[in-house]
Amino acid sequence: MALRTAPEIDQPAAPDLAGRAPGRLGGVALMLASGLANQAGASAGALAFPAIGPLGVVAIRQWVAAAALWATARPKPRAFTAAQWRPVLGLALVYAVMNLSLYTAIARVGLGLAVTLEFLGPLSVALISSRRRLDAACALAAGAAVVVLIHPAPSTDYLGVGIGLLAAVCWACYILLNRAIGRRWPGAKGLEGTATAAAISAAAYVPAGLAWLAFHHLTVAAFGEALAAGVLSSAVPLLCDMLALRRVPAQFFGVFMSVNPVFAALAGLVVLGQHLVLTGWLAIAVIVAVNTVAVTAPRRRPDPRQPGHHQGQRAP
Repeated sequence: MALRTAPEIDQPAAPDLAGRAPGRLGGVALMLASGLANQAGASAGALAFPAIGPLGVVAIRQWVAAAALWATARPKPRAFTAAQWRPVLGLALVYAVMNLSLYTAIARVGLGLAVTLEFLGPLSVALISSRRRLDAACALAAGAAVVVLIHPAPSTDYLGVGIGLLAAVCWACYILLNRAIGRRWPGAKGLEGTATAAAISAAAYVPAGLAWLAFHHLTVAAFGEALAAGVLSSAVPLLCDMLALRRVPAQFFGVFMSVNPVFAALAGLVVLGQHLVLTGWLAIAVIVAVNTVAVTAPRRRPDPRQPGHHQGQRAP
């Protein structure tokens, strides 16, 4: 999920003597593993809801994610400047709200709908950052697809839908804050800021998480399912995405990320027994197609002399 801003990932892997990008197939396999692991982890976490609820699952997931990121980045927070700390603290808050809102939405409206609603966050960032007529048409198509997917009716859980949209807002903020972190840290050092934000968020969950788990029946099975959510939805995607971005162009990575709502709907069907009607599947397909068009359609390059342009920054 993380937005990468280093200039080197905006280019495909260097071609080999045969003129083909090396490791492209391996990159596709890694992205496939990342998407499937992410949604499998979310569905595993949902299995623990009856015992410890979304808050208990998210607390354990946050602790696992922070440990994985800290071990990977090994940040040195004492060396951070005030300008670097500002987006880090903002990202810590976003982490805390984003995952809790997503898992609460999963508990209320199902995995497929919750992840699709959350996916509107990065899609909105991509569309709002452009003034093309094509993107305006994409926004209208995505909005219509969401209405079809929600299928407004007296029995619709509008609170669950609203919480899913809150997760979308958080993911949009996550992208913008990671972009700011990428500008303040050179190259791969930006991961230090992300890891520090995850650690702060995890620390904030310690009192609430422990108190919540103390008053709920934390079974071995529920703990294992929440732990699987942390590993499969955090550690595995982190590693796979880092390796994949060395093998495929960033634009191709962004297009492939579009299939996450499909993976979520499939995981909800297979693991949780959550069924979508045909119109629901069609609506998800439209949202995936809209994101693909938004990412791949040619656009005018920003003028480096204009204010606000940053070398190496890319639209999600």
